Amino acid sequence: MAELIERPLKVAEDHYLLKIQTDESEQALPGHFINIRVSDSTDPLVRRPFSIYNRQKDILEIIIQVVGKGTSILCNAEPGPIDILGPLGKGFTLIEKGSALLVGGGVGNAPLYFLARELKEKGIDVSYLYGSRSKDHIYCADAFGSIADTFRVSTDDGSTGHHGFVTTLLEEQLKKKTWNMVYTCGPTPMMAEVSRICGSSTPVEVSLENYFGCGIGLCVGCTVETDQGLKRACVDGPVMDGSLIKWDSLTH
Repeated sequence: MAELIERPLKVAEDHYLLKIQTDESEQALPGHFINIRVSDSTDPLVRRPFSIYNRQKDILEIIIQVVGKGTSILCNAEPGPIDILGPLGKGFTLIEKGSALLVGGGVGNAPLYFLARELKEKGIDVSYLYGSRSKDHIYCADAFGSIADTFRVSTDDGSTGHHGFVTTLLEEQLKKKTWNMVYTCGPTPMMAEVSRICGSSTPVEVSLENYFGCGIGLCVGCTVETDQGLKRACVDGPVMDGSLIKWDSLTH
């Protein structure tokens, strides 16, 4: 049984950092997720999936955005045993050389921190574009800024950084240089736009934020249409080649 080692820490408006000790931590790779049982009762019944924000020895860190009953329960949890499955899923492909551009949106920035850290350890040049609804919803900015070679922020309301969508900053960066890989995670419409902008000229990997019922491929509730047929986001992903996804089926 894993253990929540301290009370969840509020890191931004409606966003909390949880630290979970588990013997399975060493198996975690950037892009993996864990599935957490929220309650001992049947309400809520279904587990909740969360991308891994960071790994430190036997500790996995996740970021949770409070959006309903389940996430509210977790963000008010007391230290102690916690029922998790994982690490699960297919993670990011780490390039071996060159430069990487990371584009995050909202709570979807979380798995990109772990990714950025691992890329830097391999000597990759990492640039980071952090998109958020507002200044109040930006979490762990110092950590993101310190791990990247360049770091820029975009907010929808203009309360800090670039005023507008983070995809505008992406278009600017793609005009300046050639990138070996673009990695992205965030709202589905944002990832669809990132994939469209990258087109066939720049490889792009996306970490899908589908709702994973079981997290192990049994319920097929997270099925995604791709050019290679139907894929289950929880086992064939959550990281996939953005150019292969039929985005219209996810955004309409």
